[in-house]
Amino acid sequence: MVGAQTAETGVRTGPRKVREIENIWIPMSDGTKIAARMWLPEDAESNPVPVLMEYIPYRKRDGASLTGSSRLRDEAIHPYLASYGYACVRADIRGSGDSEGLPQDEYVKQEQDDGVEIIAWLARQSWCTGKVGMFGISWGGYSALQVAARRPPELKAIITVCSTEDRYTEEPYHNGLVGEDMFGVGWGVHYPAYCCRPPDPAIVGHRWRDMWMERLKNVDYYPVTWLSHQQRDAYWKHASISVDYGAFECPVYAVGGWFDPLHRTVPRMLANLKCPRKGLVGPWGHEYPNYSDRGPGPAIDWLAESLRWWDHWLKDIDTGIMDEPMYRVWMQEEPMMRGVHQIPGRWVAEDSWPSSRIKPRKLYLTKDGLESNPGAETARVLKPLQTVGTTAPGWMVRRIKDAPTDQRIDDARSLTFDSEPIKDDFEILGAPVVTLELAVDKPVALLSVRLNEVEPDGLSRRITYDVLNLTHRDSHEFPEPLVPGQRYRIRMPLEDCAHVFKSGRRIRVAVSTSHWPSYWPSPEPVTLTLYAGRSELELPVRPPRAEDRELKAFGPPFSP
Repeated sequence: MVGAQTAETGVRTGPRKVREIENIWIPMSDGTKIAARMWLPEDAESNPVPVLMEYIPYRKRDGASLTGSSRLRDEAIHPYLASYGYACVRADIRGSGDSEGLPQDEYVKQEQDDGVEIIAWLARQSWCTGKVGMFGISWGGYSALQVAARRPPELKAIITVCSTEDRYTEEPYHNGLVGEDMFGVGWGVHYPAYCCRPPDPAIVGHRWRDMWMERLKNVDYYPVTWLSHQQRDAYWKHASISVDYGAFECPVYAVGGWFDPLHRTVPRMLANLKCPRKGLVGPWGHEYPNYSDRGPGPAIDWLAESLRWWDHWLKDIDTGIMDEPMYRVWMQEEPMMRGVHQIPGRWVAEDSWPSSRIKPRKLYLTKDGLESNPGAETARVLKPLQTVGTTAPGWMVRRIKDAPTDQRIDDARSLTFDSEPIKDDFEILGAPVVTLELAVDKPVALLSVRLNEVEPDGLSRRITYDVLNLTHRDSHEFPEPLVPGQRYRIRMPLEDCAHVFKSGRRIRVAVSTSHWPSYWPSPEPVTLTLYAGRSELELPVRPPRAEDRELKAFGPPFSP
């Protein structure tokens, strides 16, 4: 172990003093060395501790990521955890930061192979108890899932935040559609730029320029590769644990935010995994739950909550965390809108997921709106319009400015179906489902469905939505063109949500053939015919749960 710098860190609240080691080298079996930064309790050599590892390409020395400065974030998280008796390790993935090797595409096998080797090396050190945990947000959350799927024996538990277990269905494709954020000015541009940055001469010495030139010669523009795999093929199945949920054995705490596009991963994993698991979804964007200055809130003391998880699985301390309900969410009492920093609501929970307490309530899309009876069949036609979607231009909410605005402009360009004013408040939890009978006049078409709540003054606020490439209506692996004019019956779950519908307001379903600029449009403008009386909305209604009032309260977020 080689340290470039060693110092005592000041960010801690736990009982153990911590020293920071700016760089350690972790050898791989092929001779490549992985660079990592470490925070270690000062007495770890005589009193060994478990390891918590974060494994990402965002440059431990100076890195910035799409969720903010990774170095500043490291200094807010790792020393805190270390002060409670953990060795915290922040490793640069091969070919990134100060690590040796060449840049790589996302989530390649070599990355997971290295992850398994890193875990084994850490577990062998004299200051380690032999137990390792992994955690991270976004790429770090993916890494934790993907390495855990390899079942390294030393890895005892993980926390994954704002990630997904299915690489194809969430990013860069979603339901067969190309996400602008992945291929446009967002991640598709940023990631190759990250790969082009040099290592730090203070860490790698005189080799830095040669290492940098090798990176520049070998970096690729990865969106070209992504675009060459437009179906859910072997490229996307690799490192997607959804391919075989039953093979995943590592205890997992899955965390998401209602305003992050990856939040549906949490209920999916709770429903499909068999290993010990917990889920938490709060009023957040693509961010850790303890940050409220950058996006919607309220934030929570996530570091304390994560400690309860680690102490249970890595130290065999009964923290009570596994006696609590499996799934905890923020029940929103008002929809999120741009400029709103704190989302009114309360914490609720379900003992298991799916929950047998959730009951469907069906409403029909009719010529008169949303009604409890289907009524007569009526054809409603939407002429081509490619600009629907501008009231919610951000696919991924990272900041308040990315949030949806008043939906009325997009509603006016869509087919809309409104209920009568709601008589009594009721809440939903889960994925609303629309079943639409429709026809289109082109072989390739996009379908967008938004579920809104409309106030008496006309303000329309989005509760949830989803989109679908209709050629993927039956399969993401084997899409089939549509037959123009032929009627299809499309069942389409919307994104999971938790919301209280208030009395006096209306429920609106808005249907369109574009969702720009979040998703690339169809190659040709599409005329949609929707058959009212043959189409329906199913809401996952959640009855009150008295035990919600007794849930363990989250503390305010820790600020170093």
